[in-house]
Order: sequence, then C-alpha cells, then structure tokens
Amino acid sequence: MEQLVRVLPDEDDVRVIVCGGEFDQDTLGHLQEAGTAAVDDPGVRRIVLDVTAVTFADSSMLNLMPLLLRSGRLVLAGPLPDRLGRLLDVTEVRALFTTTDGTEAARAL
Repeated sequence: MEQLVRVLPDEDDVRVIVCGGEFDQDTLGHLQEAGTAAVDDPGVRRIVLDVTAVTFADSSMLNLMPLLLRSGRLVLAGPLPDRLGRLLDVTEVRALFTTTDGTEAARAL
C-alpha cells in the first residue's frame, strides 16, 4: 500500500498534515503520530488534515479523526475524495467536520 504522511512547516500557528494513499489499522501509524503531536503542541491553534489524496480509508482512520476533532482545532482540507466522503456519509459524521476547499482556505479560517 502506497502511503504519504507529510507534516508541513507551521505557519501562523497552523499545522498542515498532508496524507495520501490507503489508511487502515496496519498503515495508520504515521498519521496517528503526526496527529497526536499536533494535538499535544500548545502552539498549534489549528490542525489542517489535507485528505485530497486519500484513496482508501477504513474505520481505523474514521476513529482517529474524531480524536483530532476533540482538540477543537481540526479542519479537513478537501475536496474530500469520493471514498472518504462516502465513509463519512454512511457513518453520519460528515457534519461534525469543518471542511474547506484546499489548505489555503483552511489556514485562513
């Protein structure tokens, strides 16, 4: 499974985590580490999760996203890929997440 998790340099106290590829319980580790570090950093006022290149996500990623959301600082940068959008719709949690069209829009909130 090809996967990308990249943390961009913080700008204006916003941490962007770019993720792409497939995420399941076997491949979630790097994303979980990056997310936990962002939540634990008091200097980060917003966490932007760029999900535009996610090709697959299962319940493992779905379980991580609300943990990041509980920080009160999570924004999803989209557009959401079809598969991820369907997962959020089927589980009826899409409305919980603030979603923007791109990382720059998420930074500007």
